[in-house]
Amino acid sequence: MGLRTLLRRKPKTADTGGPQAVGLPEGAGLFSVELCDPTGHALPGADVTLSDAANGRRVVKATTDPYGRVTAALPPGSYTLMATIEGLQPVHRTVEVVPGSRGVPERVRMEAGQQPGLPQTGVWMFDPPHTSIRFVARHVGMAHVHGRFTRFDGGIRVAERMEDSYIEITIDAASIDTGNKSRDNHLRSPDFLDVERFPYLHFVSNRLVHRSGTKWTVQGTLTLHGVSRTVSLDTTYLGAVNGGYAEELRCAAQATAELHREDYTLNWRNMLARGIAIVGPTVKLEMDIQAMYRNAGTPTPPE
Repeated sequence: MGLRTLLRRKPKTADTGGPQAVGLPEGAGLFSVELCDPTGHALPGADVTLSDAANGRRVVKATTDPYGRVTAALPPGSYTLMATIEGLQPVHRTVEVVPGSRGVPERVRMEAGQQPGLPQTGVWMFDPPHTSIRFVARHVGMAHVHGRFTRFDGGIRVAERMEDSYIEITIDAASIDTGNKSRDNHLRSPDFLDVERFPYLHFVSNRLVHRSGTKWTVQGTLTLHGVSRTVSLDTTYLGAVNGGYAEELRCAAQATAELHREDYTLNWRNMLARGIAIVGPTVKLEMDIQAMYRNAGTPTPPE
């Protein structure tokens, strides 16, 4: 085919009409669902199954995307929706698919399932030899810096209703340890933690929110470097057992949070301008907590 022939050929006109132009087969309808947890957050990773309501034949099996959604083109008709995820009650309902429909995704809230066995009411104190408070920060232009605090104490007052419980943690700022003596001394200096003026980090909870299964959010106030800010700990409860040398009753949990250094007046940009080698603007806090049961006192936080 010569150049003149190519120039004489008319380009194909795009088909802008009909459902197939936007990926919807002729006569089909669009099914779309958005799953959320009891607090209204999107639920990625939930299993969704759609079956023909007339004969029970499964037509769709999918997992929700990072926004909690599943979307599928289906022949019109009635379908049975089943949605499941660990720790939440399954959703079971009938949905209708209409030809040519492209509606907004139906938002479905999944409710909490049966509560896991929670710790006994009363006071639980941290067991330091079996508890770890660590942090991870990115060193500017280099690898991650891993560290921990070696001196701390804390406890949990467990209420009859877990959401009314109270947690308090006190950390000795000077106990910071990254495995490098020079760096640790610098972190204790006025450039960073300023441990002479602010010897402790202090966290007190003000709310516990059950997310799903063993997942909780512990909301509270963290005071660091003389500044108090609201922090949310993403927490996984690991259960309670009799253990240790004296067969004490113990419970365990893991928690993480992301801290922004500038929230606590640790201005990393100013430090960088002064040529100080520093970690980045965010720090990930990680806690492995094991606590021992002490008494059955009334678990009410101080005023």
